[in-house]
Amino acid sequence: MILYPAIDLKDGNAVRLVHGDMSQSTVFHDDPAAQARSFVDAGCQWLHLVDLNGAFAGAPVNAAPVEAILDACPVPTQLGGGIRDMATIEMWLSKGLSRVILGTVAVENPDLVRDAARNFPNQVAVGLDARNGRVATRGWAEETDVMVTDLAKSFEDAGIAAIIYTDILRDGAMKGPNIDATAALAQAVDIPVIASGGVSSMADLIALRDTGVISGAISGRALYDGAIDLAQAMAALARDEMFSSNM
Repeated sequence: MILYPAIDLKDGNAVRLVHGDMSQSTVFHDDPAAQARSFVDAGCQWLHLVDLNGAFAGAPVNAAPVEAILDACPVPTQLGGGIRDMATIEMWLSKGLSRVILGTVAVENPDLVRDAARNFPNQVAVGLDARNGRVATRGWAEETDVMVTDLAKSFEDAGIAAIIYTDILRDGAMKGPNIDATAALAQAVDIPVIASGGVSSMADLIALRDTGVISGAISGRALYDGAIDLAQAMAALARDEMFSSNM
């Protein structure tokens, strides 16, 4: 299972929100590229970025710090937030991004997701952000009647690289991920599922891995607060995977 350190970008800073509320943000670093480099130095295999302003604006806002991170860090990087047309998808991938995450448009324009996945194999993920099982869009500000599992299943044949499932009520709250809902989603589709929201301890990471169906986990606040030591977590997950493969 891959651990993705998260860098959420707001007004050029690396921040964390509580329950996706832009008014409840804490700045953890005023140099996101330096923060990203520290994650890479600790051994991360991927980086997960979110343009929070972009998610509300519907277009890239924090392009400068994203580009600085891409220039500074040699690991694959995925980005979500404000990516809602093919031109923006092409722009980010041309700048070296490994994977774009499409959220709002997965609900509002699913054909774009399919076209992008066809044009850019293994470089398009779908972000499904939910409250009580229903998808929320536009920076989590709007809740729809669309059920997460139904939307995920609709992309089974699209060729997307992954689904990133975020339980909004767990995000940034340090209360643990919604393991049951995430595992249920992973079991319902053949697409790799990455857990996001509430991953706050090594025990959470191990519990997600031990489901046997979740391919990755995203963590932000726990890494900034020191509840999870990234280097230790990477080493522990590697040891556990080695042990499992030898059984």
